Amino acid sequence: MRLPVFRSALPFVASLLATLPHAAAAQPERGVPDTLGQRVAACTSCHGSPTRPPPTQGPDYYPRIAGKPAGYLYNQLQNFRAGRRQYPLMTYMVDHLSDDYLREIATYFSTQHVAAPVLARGSVPPGQLERGRELVLRGDATLKVPACVACHGQRLTGALPGIPGLVGLPRDYINAQFGAWRNGTRRAHTPDCMATIAGRLSLADVAAVSGWLASEPLPADPAPDADVAHPMPLECGSQPEARP
Repeated sequence: MRLPVFRSALPFVASLLATLPHAAAAQPERGVPDTLGQRVAACTSCHGSPTRPPPTQGPDYYPRIAGKPAGYLYNQLQNFRAGRRQYPLMTYMVDHLSDDYLREIATYFSTQHVAAPVLARGSVPPGQLERGRELVLRGDATLKVPACVACHGQRLTGALPGIPGLVGLPRDYINAQFGAWRNGTRRAHTPDCMATIAGRLSLADVAAVSGWLASEPLPADPAPDADVAHPMPLECGSQPEARP
């Protein structure tokens, strides 16, 4: 029920969008620097930057995008523009941007590092926390759900070229994305492996996974791994296996 927030935020986003593709170059007399960092001010206002943490409401929902693989970020920007992901503010912001500019934005954020809040482990029931740890690190063979680390890296910081890290994400955001996969409002290129996994997990399991992930701190080096073990446990359209 965030529609009132969308409406109230649109004028703010519209003003920030003026800083996106090359608009700053047309206003040199105002002293606005023509840098990509200035143009993506609309993005960092929610997602944060190394010098500007997310707003106070951000850690509860907005995802940490800094340091994620450029290939993953580029795919998601394309998904918002194409309607495979549904979030009005994001669609509004990327709808008019070219592939080249989306790729430039993705590359920019892939090089950033932003600290992430960590959920207190004591706030998660012990049984739920243990179930989450089991699913993240070992999966569930009965449900045919692979371990998160099998694709997202042993440190859960993602893998190149296009698998995102999971640590550093807020619990509410993780829950919302599983819900979006389950009801079809978030999609990826087929085969959509995460939609498959989301459909196999109960709501209790989703809560367990999100609670454990949100309470796991970022490692000292949060960079994504160079690759993951192949073959991957499920075929994923957003991360196709290399063909011989």
